[in-house]
Parts: sequence; C-alpha cells; structure tokens
Amino acid sequence: MNNWHTEYMAEYRRQQILEDVEHIRLENSTRSVHPYRPSLFTRTMYNLANWMIHTGKELRKRYEIPAVNCNKTGSFAH
Repeated sequence: MNNWHTEYMAEYRRQQILEDVEHIRLENSTRSVHPYRPSLFTRTMYNLANWMIHTGKELRKRYEIPAVNCNKTGSFAH
C-alpha cells in the first residue's frame, strides 16, 4: 500500500511540473509578441467612420429637431 501511495504522489507531482512548465512557456511567448498597432489604412478608416458619425449627429440636430418644433400654419409665407 505504501508503494502505491508513493507512485501516485510521484505521478501527481510530475503532472504539476508539466503544467507549470506549460504555464511558464505561455507567459514567455506572450511577452515576445509585439502589441497590436493598426496600419495606416485601419486608422484612416476608423477616423473616417468617427467623422461620419459625428457629422450625421450634427445634421440630425440641424434638420430633424427644427422640423419637429415648427408650427404648421398651412402657409409658407412668414
């Protein structure tokens, strides 16, 4: 019975060491990877999309809100 326990503990410890080695290997591989830097095209498209969203919001403020607030008198003359 004592031998079985010793073998079991040795196998358990071997598995733990293999897991630790794998964990260390993954940590080291992630350190060597360069951070994500978007290309010129990606940055340009991102900025263009944000500009279009901003412009669209400004156009909605300019044209939709006054149309809702205007009084309809039936005449176009002021």
